[in-house]
Amino acid sequence: MYRFLLKPRWILSHLFVLSMVVLMVSLGFWQLRRLDERKTFNAALKSAAAQPAEPISTLLPAGVDASRDQVETVKYRSASATGRYLDDQQVLVTNRTQNSAPGYWVLTPLDLGDGTALVVNRGWIPYGYTADGSWADFAPPTGQVSITGAIEEPQVRSSGIVGGPQDRAEGTLKTFARADVARLAQQVDEKLLPLYVNLQTQVPAQPDSPGLPAVLPPADFSDEGPHFSYAMQWFMFSAMTLIVYPLLLRRLARRRHQVEESAGRDDSDSFGDLHAT
Repeated sequence: MYRFLLKPRWILSHLFVLSMVVLMVSLGFWQLRRLDERKTFNAALKSAAAQPAEPISTLLPAGVDASRDQVETVKYRSASATGRYLDDQQVLVTNRTQNSAPGYWVLTPLDLGDGTALVVNRGWIPYGYTADGSWADFAPPTGQVSITGAIEEPQVRSSGIVGGPQDRAEGTLKTFARADVARLAQQVDEKLLPLYVNLQTQVPAQPDSPGLPAVLPPADFSDEGPHFSYAMQWFMFSAMTLIVYPLLLRRLARRRHQVEESAGRDDSDSFGDLHAT
């Protein structure tokens, strides 16, 4: 009944299905490897964030000349700095949410007193404020300020995005599409370090009323992505294929067998009728 499955075209079908099963199992294990990599990456970032704050000059000795790779090695580290906020040169970053509410980030350069400045993301404000309105409600403390903040790499517009928001290349901007430190450096008198920090602590503290800007929550290092669910899906697909394909072959073989038996009975009846005649 199953002899027809040994024909060349059916052997090719078996090999194709088997190769698909091997591919799906391989993709499942690949997703598990990606999960392990993500866990290792998260652990490294969590360890970096847990280290005590160090002066920004210690973490980034190259200063304004630091490369992108040097900034990446200290990402999420807690940096400390002392200086004076340049509130007349602060800008807002649009399309930022906090607790699902739309608003802005407030980026304020901190003059370090040596001709350089550190961009501080002081937190989030709601969309009720505008670029042309009063910013008195979230004005930074005056005079000398000491801060700590988690280091972040500057945000840049991906070259692969077509039609995405883009800041003007020239002129002085009050609102930015992203935390683009290089673009901000074009309109700030001091040289900017090639990074920014999300504010953690500040002395003197921001006034309690109206409580703005709202400090951003710490980065979440528990997200492991969809890799485990993807792996389970690939394993499920491969298991279903191994179950369904033999059942389909069995059903086809039975149908062929029934057709052959029916044809045999018809031939036998015809021979009997001829003999009787």
